Amino acid sequence: MNQPLALDKHGLKRELGVWSAAAIVVGTVIGSGIFLVPSTMIRNVGSPAKVFLVWIAGGLLSLFGALSYAELAAAMPEAGGEYVYLREAYGPIWAFLYGWTQTWVAKSGSIATLATGFFIYLANFRPELGQVWIVTPLPLGEGGSPLEIRYGQLLAIGVIAVLALINYLGVRVGGNVQVATTLLKVGLIAAIIVIGLGSHLGTAANYHSAVTAPGGILGFFAALVGALWAYDGWNNVTMVASEVRRPQRNLPLALILGTITVIAIYLLTNLAYFYVLPAGTVASTDRVAAEMMRRILGAPGAAAVSIAAMISIFAALNGSILSGSRVPFAMARDGLFFHGVARIHPTHHTPSVSILLLSVWASLLVLSGRYDQLYTYVIFASAILYGMATASVIVLRIRRPGMPRPYRTLGYPVVPIAFVLGIACLIVSTLRSSPRESLLGLLLIALGLPFYFYWKKRPSA
Repeated sequence: MNQPLALDKHGLKRELGVWSAAAIVVGTVIGSGIFLVPSTMIRNVGSPAKVFLVWIAGGLLSLFGALSYAELAAAMPEAGGEYVYLREAYGPIWAFLYGWTQTWVAKSGSIATLATGFFIYLANFRPELGQVWIVTPLPLGEGGSPLEIRYGQLLAIGVIAVLALINYLGVRVGGNVQVATTLLKVGLIAAIIVIGLGSHLGTAANYHSAVTAPGGILGFFAALVGALWAYDGWNNVTMVASEVRRPQRNLPLALILGTITVIAIYLLTNLAYFYVLPAGTVASTDRVAAEMMRRILGAPGAAAVSIAAMISIFAALNGSILSGSRVPFAMARDGLFFHGVARIHPTHHTPSVSILLLSVWASLLVLSGRYDQLYTYVIFASAILYGMATASVIVLRIRRPGMPRPYRTLGYPVVPIAFVLGIACLIVSTLRSSPRESLLGLLLIALGLPFYFYWKKRPSA
């Protein structure tokens, strides 16, 4: 006879096993970045060897972050991930600023970006998706022009709505979709790798080709920004920690194994790219995977990459809705957000209102077309909060030495310090390259402070 599934202290069901949790890591990390980023990277560093070096450096930094988060997730397996770690290490105001950023810009903007990317790839088969459906009088278009809404944007909203419904109906349903789509995604990428490395058009001489590039430390860090963007998302599984079975064991396993799997996939994929394409070709095309497959299989090969990218984006989108909706829920649970967002569905045991809120807002961002700009603004501030969350491993070791820690960070304190230093370099690089956007991002996040003090003063808080 099956044992009833455990509920967390707020009523969420622990229905995600280690495979579902690992699928959230792999599925949300691998989006469209691996198909696009190598071109930007080689334009910054100049040679395939240095591109591999950047991928390895970015992978190690991500693994150091995963090892650090593994300790935090096992010690505090609650909904919200970084929100919980920032709250426990630095107090509720930092947790709120993180949750505010994720809800209104970072996570919702990421969902909008993924959904739009899905329709852009589908438009390769159905060009009519790029046509304008209606022109609104709202001055939200380029340069204050009227806002144009395209058929593809309606499709993107439809995809968000379908995945919101799936996750509304239960975390097990969302987790099963995540496992299935992630397995399909990894299978398709594996096929691209095998086809590339097995092609008679490839030559090892391409690994020694080069292009003119800035190079040096600045070029390396510029390329590293792209790599870290492609690796971003391994932390998402911590947001659903309250719904993972045996979290003290399964969360560290999912974080570490999932991140290592992504590193291996990225290195093998780039190995295939540069086996078939010389550095100059990679640098001159924005769609590296499609160009490689076009050379080997012609137009059908490029079309196959579009299908693989759509499935990859679909899995990342599902994982983002599944995990991201737990952040506003965690804020509301602490009395620092609209109290209705803390509601748990009595039948499905999901944060139903939070799922709807995040999905509706992301859909509005899709229509506005402003998600990209907003996301750029908060990259700087988000990186600061990211580094603070990782540093909380050290802060909590000092402030709460008696806290039960079923898993302890391997290589502590070197590993979390190395990750924080890497994030610090990213912050400095972003500030130097985009000072205006960085400062506007800080201002955008600071706009949340009046709301924090309002909710903090309410009796329900």
